[in-house]
Amino acid sequence: MGFLGILVQVTWVAVMLSELAAAAIAFPIALPNCPDKCGDVEIPYPFGLRKGCSIDQNFLINCTNSFGPTQPILLGDLTVTNFSLEGQANILMYMAKDCYKHGVLDSDLSIWTSVYLNSSLNFTISSTQNKFIVVGCDTYAYLDSQQDKGNFSTGCVSVCESSRYIVNGSCSGVGCCEVDIPNGLNYVTLESRSFNNHTKVGAFNPCGYAFISQQTTFNFSIDSLHSLQHQNMTPVVLDWAIGTETCKDIVNKSGYTCGGNSTCIDSDNGSGYRFKCTEGYHGNPYLHLGCQDINECENPNHCKLPGEKCINVLGNFTCSCIKGYHLDGRTNILFLSNVGIGISFIVVLVCSSWLYLIVKKRQLIKLKQRLFEQNGGLILQQKLPKQENSAETTKIFTMKELKKATNNYDETLIIGRGGFGTVYKGILPNNTIVAIKKSKIGDESQIEQFINEVIVLSQINHRNVVKLLGCCLETQVPLLVYEFIPNGTLFEHIHHESKVSTISWETRLRIAAETAKALSYLHSAASPPIFHGDVKSSNILLDSTYTAKVSDFGASKLVPLDQTQLATMVRGTLGYLDPEYMQTSQLTEKSDVYSFGVVLVELLTGKKALSFDRPEEERSLATYFLSFSKDNRLFEVLEKHIANEEYVEQLKEAANLAKMCLRLKGEDRPTMKEVATKLEDLRKMEKHSRENFDSNSEETKFLHTKTSDSDNYDVDNQSADVNDTVRDHVALLDFDDGR
Repeated sequence: MGFLGILVQVTWVAVMLSELAAAAIAFPIALPNCPDKCGDVEIPYPFGLRKGCSIDQNFLINCTNSFGPTQPILLGDLTVTNFSLEGQANILMYMAKDCYKHGVLDSDLSIWTSVYLNSSLNFTISSTQNKFIVVGCDTYAYLDSQQDKGNFSTGCVSVCESSRYIVNGSCSGVGCCEVDIPNGLNYVTLESRSFNNHTKVGAFNPCGYAFISQQTTFNFSIDSLHSLQHQNMTPVVLDWAIGTETCKDIVNKSGYTCGGNSTCIDSDNGSGYRFKCTEGYHGNPYLHLGCQDINECENPNHCKLPGEKCINVLGNFTCSCIKGYHLDGRTNILFLSNVGIGISFIVVLVCSSWLYLIVKKRQLIKLKQRLFEQNGGLILQQKLPKQENSAETTKIFTMKELKKATNNYDETLIIGRGGFGTVYKGILPNNTIVAIKKSKIGDESQIEQFINEVIVLSQINHRNVVKLLGCCLETQVPLLVYEFIPNGTLFEHIHHESKVSTISWETRLRIAAETAKALSYLHSAASPPIFHGDVKSSNILLDSTYTAKVSDFGASKLVPLDQTQLATMVRGTLGYLDPEYMQTSQLTEKSDVYSFGVVLVELLTGKKALSFDRPEEERSLATYFLSFSKDNRLFEVLEKHIANEEYVEQLKEAANLAKMCLRLKGEDRPTMKEVATKLEDLRKMEKHSRENFDSNSEETKFLHTKTSDSDNYDVDNQSADVNDTVRDHVALLDFDDGR
C-alpha cells in the first residue's frame, strides 16, 4: 500500500474518532454547569434542580431523599419517575380507598377515601394516556375538576354480587369500570364510596378503589380486588407546556428561546406551547445547540436497493449508486451495467411481485373472513333468518363504501360519541345522508352489544324509532348504518348552552307522546316484546320537524313471550335507572316506564337528570321533582317559559303522570300503553276548557290527578326512599352523549 493510501486510511480513522467524540457530547440535556440527574432520573431543561437551571419556578425540581430513595419532586409534592422532551412527565398519584370490616370503615386500610391532584396551568393530566378507573364489587366513585367554564364531574359504578361474573382483563362494569379523561384538567379530586359498606361482598372484596392510571400499566383481574389493598400510588402521565401563550404570541418577542433546528408547537391539552426538533434532528430543542443532526444512514431500511449506498446530510440523507451501477431515471430502479444481469434482476423482480400480490390477496380474503366471524357475522347469519317479522332486509355495506362516505372517518364528521362507539355523518353514492356508528375495539361483550342492536332493530318498523339501514362486518370494528336524523338529540335542545331551548309546551308534549307510543309499541306490539333498557333524553333524536325518534338499542333485550322480566347485569345511565332494577337486576317493562318518567320531568323542568352542580339533596332530578310536587310547589320547578296559565291543567296532569311513572315499586306504575294514551288525551284538551277533560275512560281513571289515599301515600313517601336508593348512587355511568 502506497503512502497516499495510508494517508487516506489515517484520515478516515481520524474523522470517525472525531464523530464518535462529537456524539458523546452532541446531545446535552441541561443548561451549562447545571446538574442533569436526580437519583436515576434525568432532568432535562426547561426543568432544573436549582434556581437559574429551570425556565421558571414551576419547572424547578426538588431532589430529596427525605422519605426514601433520592427522587425528583415537582410542584411541591408530585413524585416524578421520568421526564420527556415530547411534553410528558410520569408521576405517582395516590389512590382513593374505602375498606370495610363487618360493615364499618376500616381506618387502617382506608388511608384516603378522597384524594386530589393540584398542579399549575403548565401541567395537565394527559387525556390520551390515562384512564379514570374504579375497582370493586360494591363501589361507585367520581372525579371532580374545575375547567374554564366551571366545575366538571364524571365517574362510574361497579357492582357484582359474586366473583364468578368477573372476567380477567375486562374493565367494563363487573368488578371494574373506567372512563376517559377530558382535556385540560390540572386539578382533580377523586372520591371512592360504597353502596352497602361491602357487607354483601366483603368475603371476597372488602375494599373499593378509585384512581387515575396510565393506560398501559393497569390490567384488571380478580386478584385486583385484594392486591390493591397493598398499593397506595399509581403511575400517571402529565402533559406539560410552557406559559399560557401560543406560538403566534411569542415568536416575535425578544425573549423567544427556541433553539436552532427546532420549531414551536401549541399544546393540544390546555394552554401554552412547546418546542420540538425539526425532522432529521434529535436532542433538546430548548437549548441553543440542543438539536443535532441524526445519522439516517444507521437505519438499515434506508437505501436498500442493490447497488445503493446511503450518504448522510444535515437533516436528511440521500441514496447514491456504487461503482458499476446506475439509476434509471424513468423507473428509479438501479441497474447493473452488465445488461444480462440487469435483465435477470427484472425477471426475478416481476415474478416476486406477482407472487407477492397473490399472497397479499389471499391474506386480505382471510382477514376479511376472520373479521366477519370476529364481529359476529356467523351469529347474525344464524339468528336473523329466524326472525319471522323482521323489517326489510338489512344491507351489508363494504368497508370501501363506508370509508368513502365518511371521507376516511374524518373527525369533522363526528356527530356523537358514547361508551360503545362513535357516530359519523356519511353520504352514500346515491346522496343519501346516513349516520354510521363505529363501535369501539373491545372484548366479546361489545361484540354481543353490536349483534344485539342489529337483531333488535331488525324487529322494529315504527315511525318514531330510528331505522337501521345496514351494517359492515369486514372492518376491524363493527359498523351500523342508520337513517340520519338532522336535528340532534332532545338532551341538546333542553340542556346545551349553545341550543338554549325555546321549544314550546305543545311541541314538548308531542315529543313525549311520540316517545311513549314508540316504547308502547316495543312493549306491546313487537313480537317478541322488547325492553329498551336505556331510555334517556340523549337517546331521543329529533328530525327537522321535531318528530321524536327513539335510538340506541345496545342495551335492549328481546323478551320471551312467557316472561315479564329478565335477569341482567345492571346497565344504563344513572339518573334514569329504575331503583328497583338496580336493587334486583330484574329488567321489566316498568323499568322503561321509570326512565321515561325522568325524561318527562326533564321536559317539564328543563333540568338534567343528574347534576353535581346542584346541592346534594337536589342532584337527582327525580328526588328534586318529587319533593317539590309533594309540597304543592310544582310551578316553582317548571321551566319558566312554559309555566303559564294557558297550560295550567295540562301541566298539572303531565306532572302527576310523571310522579306515577316514578313510583318506586314497578307494579304501582302505569304501563307504557296507558302512559301513551294519557299523553294523547292531554294533547286533545282544548286550551281554554281543560277542566272539561273526559275523566270517565278506564285509562283516565287510572291516571287521574286525584289519586286514592294509597296512591298519595306512595307518591308522597317515595321521596325519602329515593333519597336512599337513587341519591346515594351519585356516580355517572356515562357522558351526556351516550352510555
